[in-house]
Amino acid sequence: MSFILGITGGIGSGKSAATQWFESQGITVVDADIVAREVVEPGQPTLQAIQQAFGDWVLLEDGNLDRRALREHIFQFPEARQTLEKITHPAIRQSIIQQLQQAESPYVILVSPLLFETNQHELTHHTLLVDADEQTQLQRASQRDGQSEEQIRKIIAAQMPRVKKQQLANDIVINDGLLEHLHQQLKPLHLSYLQRAEHAF
Repeated sequence: MSFILGITGGIGSGKSAATQWFESQGITVVDADIVAREVVEPGQPTLQAIQQAFGDWVLLEDGNLDRRALREHIFQFPEARQTLEKITHPAIRQSIIQQLQQAESPYVILVSPLLFETNQHELTHHTLLVDADEQTQLQRASQRDGQSEEQIRKIIAAQMPRVKKQQLANDIVINDGLLEHLHQQLKPLHLSYLQRAEHAF
């Protein structure tokens, strides 16, 4: 069993900049967002279960999940979110566990924006929060996603508060936007994770 590091951070905090650095050091990264997309690809039992629960309207003509229609449905009928999560969360968790077990790097990373919210932190031995102040988050996310500041503020408000994440995380790095600063903070952490992995955590 590898040492598993969980990485999280709010929207626009710069999680991907951190995980890219770890990948450049030869560390395998399992991305919960990518897994969440994989489990609902055509032919996957999860997609069939969603179709059975909600109806054929959840599929586009090409057989892919109609994310927009599903999002709007959940927005109108909040109780539908629970139905959807009961289907998707176990499948995502199962796939994450499988991918973490298959990793062959000295330690392995699970990156998830909802690491604490969905209890995915239970799959990890140690957690790292990539943190940024709200203004930086707003700037980054609006530049990247082309969303309005108001939309991003809503997303931030829906995520676990920064302070709570700071209390839960074992390690915190501040991402002020300068990659050099971020990498300087990640290097000693990487060495400590390698040591932990070597000494059976």
